[in-house]
Amino acid sequence: MRFVIVGYGRVGSRTATILAEEGHEVIIVDDDMDRIERATDDGFETVHGDGADEDVLVDAEIETADAIGAFTPDLNANFAACMVGTHHGCRTVLRIDEDYREDIYEKYAEEVDEIIYPERLGAAGAKTALLGGDFNVVADLAANLQLTVLEIRDGSPAVGKRMSELELPESARIYAHGRAREPLTIPLPGTELEVGDEVAVITEADRAEEVRSTLLPASA
Repeated sequence: MRFVIVGYGRVGSRTATILAEEGHEVIIVDDDMDRIERATDDGFETVHGDGADEDVLVDAEIETADAIGAFTPDLNANFAACMVGTHHGCRTVLRIDEDYREDIYEKYAEEVDEIIYPERLGAAGAKTALLGGDFNVVADLAANLQLTVLEIRDGSPAVGKRMSELELPESARIYAHGRAREPLTIPLPGTELEVGDEVAVITEADRAEEVRSTLLPASA
């Protein structure tokens, strides 16, 4: 499949890497030359320009793409990019910040195919959304469950511990793990956590803070 990724920040770069490693074709659009150069160095085809501009997306051959992921921090720019994608028959995935208001969500939700929250789902969720998978299936089965992706930082009590040694709440499970700038994969019990690692956790919503205290520094 072919994907246009708008925004080569943390979410966009990791999503692009995962898609490329799975054999998909990815083109990066960003208005920041430093990020474009980084994407080029990472082996991606790139277009320098505003992803909200239809001409720029046409340069990225949006008309032949299967989906567009708009992952910049700018909600309006992301929405504009998705609308261009809709016009050209693409599946559209919109990034929205986690501190959204319900009215904002309702405003955009009907216009795009999927909305993602990077703070909760990370790149693995973005990739699933682009491919058309239903990453909300867990929430549909149990509304009290929460998906979150956390970075292991310096000072975390989890640093140096194996997955099997983590004292998480009984209801919490780590379902994916990745080293810095690497895709998330299924975790192994003997894997030792390092600073910069990311872990994807599913937990009951009322135990989320307990999970955070196990994986994050006390000051976080």
